[in-house]
Amino acid sequence: MHSFGVINPGLFILGVVFIVLLPGPNSLYVLSVAAQRGVRLGYLGACGIFIGDTVLMVLASAGLASMLREVAALFLVVKLAGAGYLAWIGVGMLRGARRRWLRADAATAAPVRVDAAHPLGKALLISLLNPKAIFFFISFFIQFVDPGYAHPALSFLILGVIVQFFSAIYLSVLIFAGARLADAFRRHRRIAAALTGVVGAAFVGFSARLATASIR
Repeated sequence: MHSFGVINPGLFILGVVFIVLLPGPNSLYVLSVAAQRGVRLGYLGACGIFIGDTVLMVLASAGLASMLREVAALFLVVKLAGAGYLAWIGVGMLRGARRRWLRADAATAAPVRVDAAHPLGKALLISLLNPKAIFFFISFFIQFVDPGYAHPALSFLILGVIVQFFSAIYLSVLIFAGARLADAFRRHRRIAAALTGVVGAAFVGFSARLATASIR
């Protein structure tokens, strides 16, 4: 018998911890915002991630996984849109990193920034198009709900709270770490440029992974 329709909650928690700790566009974006704009806006970006993940969980519980498996064209549109957006962010960061590297010795060198003007909205969009989150919620997530349980919404709610709890802890660590790194990045511009380039390359990599992914 499963408590509240949740199958093997211990295994689910282990899976969530593993998935959350894997580097992805969500965590890299929040870390970048915190390093550039401080703790408050870092948490604003984190709120966008929480909202996006909640939307994905609701869609998963409403049958999105089955729909994406059955309608190949819909899945293609979703993954290409996500891949394009992540690539756009990554290329922008790579170009900015190159400019900062070339101007690192200039006293007036402008800082390289991920586009963090509206962190909540941008983090929300990144979350909704995040390949790691998409495949987690439409494949792994739904496997831990007993299909015979009379109140599946309660089961999904419990699983969702577990996901958000561990995500909040991890993002909080990244936010405060990013804020502490900000001063060091301002003093060592070439290091900051190199790390920005690494993050940009990671976003391009996430884009390629999503563009070539298969749900089957």
